[in-house]
Formats: sequence, C-alpha cells, structure tokens
Amino acid sequence: MSRPVLSEAQEDYLKQILLLGSAPEGSSLEHTTAVSTQELADRMEVKPASVTGMLKKLAELALVEYEAYKGVRLTEAGYKVALEVLRHHRLLETYLHQALGYGWEEVHAEAERLEHHISEAFEKRIAEWLGHPSHDPHGDPIPTAELHLPEGVPTRRLAALEAGERGLVARVGSQDQDALNLFAHLGLRPGALVEVLEHVPEGVRVRAAGERYLLPVALTQIVWVAEVGG
Repeated sequence: MSRPVLSEAQEDYLKQILLLGSAPEGSSLEHTTAVSTQELADRMEVKPASVTGMLKKLAELALVEYEAYKGVRLTEAGYKVALEVLRHHRLLETYLHQALGYGWEEVHAEAERLEHHISEAFEKRIAEWLGHPSHDPHGDPIPTAELHLPEGVPTRRLAALEAGERGLVARVGSQDQDALNLFAHLGLRPGALVEVLEHVPEGVRVRAAGERYLLPVALTQIVWVAEVGG
C-alpha cells in the first residue's frame, strides 16, 4: 500500500487519535469524534505544546484536520495509516499470544516495539498462520487487510448490566498487567460467561467460572459484554 513514509512518533500519534476518537467496538471514520490536545498529551505522556507541534506537521501532510482549541480528527488518509498500524499491533499481539505463548498481559508492550517494523509480507504471513483472526487476545477488533474494522456485536459495559443479567465477555479494555492478571485469575477473558448478581456500594457482585466475586466499579467499567438470554 502506498503511503507517506512516517516516523514512529507520527504513526503513534495517528494510532492514538484513532483510539481516543473511536467507540470501544470500533467504527468508521464518520463515527469518530474530535480528540483534544490535552487528551493526546495525557495519552502520549508529553506536554501539550509538543502535541501541537506534531499535529501541525500531520496537518501539513493532510493526515489530520487540526484547529486550535477545537481538537483534531483524522483525514481519510490518516485514518488508513492509523488502521494499518493498529492492524500490525493487534496481529502481533495475537501472534505473540498464540504462537509464542506470551500472556495476554505481556503482548501489548512487545507489539508496541514491533508494530512499526514489520513488512506487509510478514503481516500477511502472520495473518495467514493465525487464520485471519477478527479480534486480538483482549477482544479488540483487528482491521482487515483492506483496512476495514470488522463488524462487532452490540456490547455494554459490565457495570451497566442489571442484577440477573448475563453476558459473554467481548472485550477487556485495559493494558495494565495487574488488571489483566486479575481478570485472567477470575476467568474474565473474552468468551467467558459472566452474570451480575447485585450492585452494592462497594462494587458489583458477579458470578464467573462457577465462582462469585465482588468487583470494584472501576473494573466493571472496562469489561464489555455481549448479552445472552436467560
């Protein structure tokens, strides 16, 4: 695919603009929202002035639309670059997990280092070996080779389920190793059945893998579930 030769930092900015401006289950460019300079600064862990400088450069390359105090949005070209980097990242996470035995709490950092350096041929081989997966180990959608996000099923945060409602874990929206280790210990991985038992001041009481747990509200906000009947 022909696209501008960009630095790793430029690719990272485009990817983070996409992630910050998209719904958890993924969406088209038309459904993304503007991202503020402060949001980007917090995510990239840099000063807002550094973000402004980068956004101006990306705007000159026609990869973003940026206006001071109104935030930034990807152009069609920037969106495609962001999706390509995201495809590399999530395919690498899946490959590291399935082929090399990395824990799902380990793959993000490794994929961050590798995503800028794999060739399109290597990307294709990984995808073929994995059987062209639609989602990574955390349940995040993997852009297709044509750079489209796969259609997802409707999901809700675990915190939004009422007592008695059940769902299949679709996505865990965290890269924190401690949080992912806890979710794995509790059996709350994508595909797992979880039932909300009750909401209490301390959190949400759930049943998963035959056990009962009391989860802090903060953790139930980063687990998305697809509802099931009964």
